[in-house]
Amino acid sequence: MPRPLRVAIVGSGPAGIYAADALLKSEVAAEPGVSIDIFERMPAPFGLIRYGVAPDHPRIKGIITALHQVLDKPQIRLFGNVDYGTDIGLDDLRAFYDGVIFATGATADRALSLPGIDLDGSYGAADFVSWYDGHPDVPRTWPLEAEKVAVLGVGNVALDIARVLAKTADELLPTEIPANVHEGLKANRAKEIHVFGRRGPAQAKFSPMELRELDHSPNIEVIVDPEDIDYDEGSITTRRGNKQADMVAKTLENWAIRDTGDRPHKLFLHFFESPVEVLGEDGKVVGLRTERTELDGTGNVKGTGTFHTWDVGAVYRAVGYLSDKLPKLPWDIDSGTVPDEGGRVMQESGEHLQSTYVTGWIRRGPIGLIGHTKGDANETVANLLDDYRNDRLHTPATPAPEAVDAFLAERDIRFTTWDGWYQLDAAEKALGEPEGRERVKIVEREDMLRASGA
Repeated sequence: MPRPLRVAIVGSGPAGIYAADALLKSEVAAEPGVSIDIFERMPAPFGLIRYGVAPDHPRIKGIITALHQVLDKPQIRLFGNVDYGTDIGLDDLRAFYDGVIFATGATADRALSLPGIDLDGSYGAADFVSWYDGHPDVPRTWPLEAEKVAVLGVGNVALDIARVLAKTADELLPTEIPANVHEGLKANRAKEIHVFGRRGPAQAKFSPMELRELDHSPNIEVIVDPEDIDYDEGSITTRRGNKQADMVAKTLENWAIRDTGDRPHKLFLHFFESPVEVLGEDGKVVGLRTERTELDGTGNVKGTGTFHTWDVGAVYRAVGYLSDKLPKLPWDIDSGTVPDEGGRVMQESGEHLQSTYVTGWIRRGPIGLIGHTKGDANETVANLLDDYRNDRLHTPATPAPEAVDAFLAERDIRFTTWDGWYQLDAAEKALGEPEGRERVKIVEREDMLRASGA
């Protein structure tokens, strides 16, 4: 009787779990069956859903419920706290599995080449998000001394950062934020947040719901300058062809024409302002210089030669995430992705790196929503299964599942399991219960391992 198809998935965020789900729904899952092991460098699963989504977004965190149902399947095992490239390598995985899918996402900040970007008080979005999401590998404190803050970028991450900075600590207390984050936010002195976009309202990358949520806080006054509401032919075409872009533009238009209210914290959304320099004194951020831009007819912009200096004490750049280079895999340094065709990892020679696949942001870059991630995973898995049916996969030396446990034991690697996640989940909920909160996130890696029974 043929053995089940053995597949390793590196990364337990949505991309990796959707790939596992696609495998479980395939014909191969029925006969001869599939056996899937998911490796995750964090002690807990769910990737950026746990460590990249703002704590006041329970709706998005609800995606975890759907991911949970996949990981509950008996054909899947989770190995948490196991780092690819350090604890286990590509050759090791090849020894145990017919195919390997990398779904490691993107967690670092994309660089922004601006004079002064390295000053004290200039921060990357990813680092700040990791701090307020209780990531175990970042410092427990965050400097929040600036009363006026600039956020560069017009995507949802920029909105998250602006909203967290503009809310009060107590507004965020009902969420899962750990005690160190609540204490840090209580010391936050920010009263004015300025979000800057190089182009116009029609080109903003906000999702409509995320944008509207800004206005729900009793402490945040959202302000849009009527002069920033401008469209050219390219912008009008974008609005006609993209319902989300049209909804975003309408929301911004409504905010631009209303009277400014008296909520204590002001959040300004600026368009047609291109950052040209972060200004500093004694090595610290003291301002931001922007050039006014104007539309060129196509939806793109050109500089006008008019400059403006903004009095801010901190700058956060939210200009995109970047994936980490994966050992033993080819790499496109410009896009920060693994070269692929249909999810098959492609070498410089133009040949498929046998039995090796990618899905999610490591494949296409940090763009797109959850729906794109699912489609991505389906395509990658379809090609893996096509290679399986046509005998293009290599044959692992030791495909028995227990060989993986023996390997990790031999190397003395402490790992968490899916049962361990249930234990960690219960521990976090127990921490929240006395305060009437759904959960309080456990931050320290050692505490996570202990709670998970690693």
